[in-house]
Amino acid sequence: MAKTALNQLQDQIEAIRREAYAAGYAAAMEAIRDFAGRPSAAAPARRRGRTPAAAAPPKPAPAPQRGPRRRRATAAQAPAAGGRRPQRGTNARLIAEVLKAMPSGTARPAEIRTALQRDKGVQMAFTSIRHALGQLAARNEVAASADGKSWRYTGASA
Repeated sequence: MAKTALNQLQDQIEAIRREAYAAGYAAAMEAIRDFAGRPSAAAPARRRGRTPAAAAPPKPAPAPQRGPRRRRATAAQAPAAGGRRPQRGTNARLIAEVLKAMPSGTARPAEIRTALQRDKGVQMAFTSIRHALGQLAARNEVAASADGKSWRYTGASA
């Protein structure tokens, strides 16, 4: 008995949902028809006494003025959606450069990230920094400290 009452309630809710959807869809379509039927503000008003066939075709709207062109992102910066990807190994190269420039000779990933943003204008995720540090460590270009929290540049391997 309770199951049938629950099913009836669900059926009623579904019927109400369908009706609301249909009403909203009809209202949206009516709004589109009204909008499409209105003359645009850029179109000239028609003169009386002229037939639509004799009316001159509307002039095309002037092209919008463009502002100054934006600079393209360099290969070191994060690519824009649809832009070119940086070259392979760019992250590791940038991190090696940052570690070389560190005055103390060692740096934690957070310090590396801050230096990348400040000096190179590059935003990089911590996971990307850790991955690049792992690549550099495999090539013996960097070494982790004893606690494993900071890294120092050891030089390129031959």
